[in-house]
Amino acid sequence: MIDVGGWSPEPVETAEAIDAAPSAALAGVLDVEPPGEELPPLWHWLHFLDRPAQRELGPDGHPLAGHFLPPIPDRRRMFAGGRFRVREPLRVGDTVTRRAELVSTAVKQGRSGEMLFVTVRHAFLRDGAEIAVEEQDLVYRSGGAAARPPEVSFEAPEVKAPWTLPVTADPVLLFRFSALTYNAHRIHYDETYATEVEGHGGLVVHGPLLAILCLELPRRAGLKVNDLSFRARRPVYARQPFAAAGSPDGELSIEAPGGVTAMTATFSTA
Repeated sequence: MIDVGGWSPEPVETAEAIDAAPSAALAGVLDVEPPGEELPPLWHWLHFLDRPAQRELGPDGHPLAGHFLPPIPDRRRMFAGGRFRVREPLRVGDTVTRRAELVSTAVKQGRSGEMLFVTVRHAFLRDGAEIAVEEQDLVYRSGGAAARPPEVSFEAPEVKAPWTLPVTADPVLLFRFSALTYNAHRIHYDETYATEVEGHGGLVVHGPLLAILCLELPRRAGLKVNDLSFRARRPVYARQPFAAAGSPDGELSIEAPGGVTAMTATFSTA
């Protein structure tokens, strides 16, 4: 039984000078031109990174302990979704302070047993003024080896939407995104671990990458997004053809093979 009674980490602050290299690197992964001085929404995920020592990592590649990592045994982490609001964009050359705090925890019953939902809020400040706020929803489960991996379809989804961006994330793309975000979670590069230990149908496409691909649709249409909410619903696996889909009315999604909607999102503009 998951019990996090008494776990109440204090807020922490981290300051960083925003440089252009991470955004240029991500632009290369996405086959687009670098965005310029203003970071597109969610591209701040390439900054404020934790870089633990190798000895501090657990068997899944994540740190064994961390300020906002819940103290539960055999912890397995999944990206569930989040929200992001921009008052002013983060800009190259800015020195930005990120103030992180625990917002909530909730234990829920899922198909694989008990799960702990954790929400962490990040406030971004420039010269003491709040310019953006993010909330991340993360889910943790505790236990041994997962169930038998699901069957995976590799048929391209049929998508009809005003905006579409077809993608097939091969292991090389996943490796590059893991490197950019300093993410050592083995589900993204160790297929044996992903399938036999965590019960996935293959290497898992990063939830943050799917969210960024959703935001590429309004960005490439020339729209400036101020508010975003997204929810991960199903995993997408390496080599599966999928598509980011959406429309100017503010609806976005990731459509995967077999009629599966892997992520839903909404956005609004100024």
